[in-house]
Amino acid sequence: MIKIKNSKNSAVMAVGLVLTILISNLGSFSESGKTLDHLRERVLRLHILANSDSDYDQSIKLKVRDAVLDADFFGGAENLREAEETAKENLSEIAETAQKILHENGVNQPVSVKLDNMYFEKRVYGDITMPAGDYETVRIEIGKAEGHNWWCVMYPPLCVPMASEVTDDKSAEEKFFSEEELDILYKPEKYEIKFAIWDTIKSLIDKF
Repeated sequence: MIKIKNSKNSAVMAVGLVLTILISNLGSFSESGKTLDHLRERVLRLHILANSDSDYDQSIKLKVRDAVLDADFFGGAENLREAEETAKENLSEIAETAQKILHENGVNQPVSVKLDNMYFEKRVYGDITMPAGDYETVRIEIGKAEGHNWWCVMYPPLCVPMASEVTDDKSAEEKFFSEEELDILYKPEKYEIKFAIWDTIKSLIDKF
C-alpha cells in the first residue's frame, strides 16, 4: 500500500512539474506558436502526385513539374492572397500544361488540378524544413495519383528550375520570411516540442 501511495505521489509531482514548466514558458510557446501560424498562413505549396511509383510514371511527374515551374504561373504575386487568386484563375491552364506533357510522352491519363487546404507532415526542401500543418496548396493529380509525390513552395517563390533539377531560392527566403521564421525553417529541431504543444493546445481549444 505504501508503494502505491508513493507511486501516486510521484505521478502527481511529475504532472505538477510539467505544468510548472509549461506555465513558466507560456510566453515563449505563445510567441513561437504565433510565428508558426503566420508562416503557415503565408505559404502556397505545390503538390504533384504521380500515377504510380513506376520509374516511367515518376519521370512523367518530374516533366510535369518542370513545365509548371517554367510557366511561372505565380511569379507576379505580391502576397499569398494574390497567389491564391492567380492559382484559381489558372487552374485550367495548369491542367492543360500538365496534360500537354502527358500527350507529348504518349501517356493517356487524366489530370486533376485544384486549390486545396491540406495537412502536411514536416517536409525538408533544400536547406529548409517546412513545419507540419495545414497549408494552401495547388494539388496536381496525375492518373490514379497513387505514386510518390513531389512538392515545393510556390509562394513565396522558392522553387527555381535549373536544367533538370529544382533548387531553393535563398534570396527569396531572406526577402519573404522574417528572422524568426527563417530560424524556424533552418533550425526546426529547436521548435519541435513547442510546436507540438502549441498545436495540441489549439486543437483542445477548438473542441470547446
